[in-house]
Amino acid sequence: MDADKSGKGRMTSLSAAPKTSGETALIPLLYVARGLRGFGDGFAILILPAYMTILGYDAAAVGIVATASLLGTALLTLIVGWIAPRHDLRALLLFGAGLMVVTGLAFPNVEHFALIALVAFVGTVNPSGGDLGVLVPLEHAVLARGATDDKRTRVFARYSLIGALSTAAGSLAASLPDFLVSAGGTKLGAFRLMFYAYAALGVVSAVLYRRVPHARGEEQSRHAPLGPSRGTVYKLAALFSVDAFAGGFVAQSLLVLWLFQRFDLSLSAAGLFFFWSSTLSAFSYPVAAWIAKRMVFTHIPSSVFLILAAFSPNLYVALALLLLRSALSQMDVPTRTSYVMAVVTPAERPAAASVTAVPRSLASAISPAISGVLLTTAFSGLPLVVCGTLKIAYDLALLYSFRHIKPPEESS
Repeated sequence: MDADKSGKGRMTSLSAAPKTSGETALIPLLYVARGLRGFGDGFAILILPAYMTILGYDAAAVGIVATASLLGTALLTLIVGWIAPRHDLRALLLFGAGLMVVTGLAFPNVEHFALIALVAFVGTVNPSGGDLGVLVPLEHAVLARGATDDKRTRVFARYSLIGALSTAAGSLAASLPDFLVSAGGTKLGAFRLMFYAYAALGVVSAVLYRRVPHARGEEQSRHAPLGPSRGTVYKLAALFSVDAFAGGFVAQSLLVLWLFQRFDLSLSAAGLFFFWSSTLSAFSYPVAAWIAKRMVFTHIPSSVFLILAAFSPNLYVALALLLLRSALSQMDVPTRTSYVMAVVTPAERPAAASVTAVPRSLASAISPAISGVLLTTAFSGLPLVVCGTLKIAYDLALLYSFRHIKPPEESS
């Protein structure tokens, strides 16, 4: 987009100039937006399975809705990632915020299974509770531009930290329906009110994104979205897909459903548990920036704890093991994100973020439906065992495949 005569609405390339104070100032803004979205996801992913249970749907139906949500996320992320290099990032960010508003308004007004699945498919509620979503590759591209090489991992660590802490706070907010019911409301009405609150968070996010200047992701006039780093990105995407496929077996919506069914956990107790779970995950992010070279060795024990939780004799043992797992399971996230941004050229960053995110979304979309069926079997903890085993295999494969490819700050 060319600048108009007044100079307003000027479109720039995020790779065309050195980092400026204005670009650096965008980082706190994106932190706040990430916090709002995390807070909304924190209660929405707990409310959604409870809402469907109240409507009379079983674990298999919840798994199918989770699959629909992740498939829709993958499709939108793919589209956004490929058009971001040639379109206004601000407009795309506003589109994502608007989709969040529509999601919050639609869920309370549909009860038929097909309509719930449709809203999940086109909406923004992330049943995995992870770093997937249509807005993620856009925010990653802006963050990578605003951060210097020596600070990049710390910037992404703070981004993940804020997301996890806000998700933890949102988990506590999931107990609000119980308070509303005790005050004389109905459970169904309380759940609907929470979805409207989710829509309100989307409105506030849109207000923040309006402060982002008009800019393209990167100039791509002579190069495809992925050029010299194509092979590296595709290999990373394949490995990340294995990890995401494994994680889909214990998507947070399904994990809370397992706790509901196996130990008869209440919604308020589940909210408290996921608050501490997300908090522990959050404080693992800044640690990851210090021990990036050892991330595999901190990640494997988390998978072992998950497998052991499947065989827990009582609720307290299960919760203790799951909390231990949470303290270690997310240490690879900021390091992984920073690594992808570091080993590709600046012009490839939006596409690389999308290409590594989309297969993860697709892979993680397959397993929730399978997990929902496994939850109905005699051994309902089987999804946890499958997830832990696959994640250990992923960690070892990642370490072996990329042990010789180092980011610039380590190569120097």
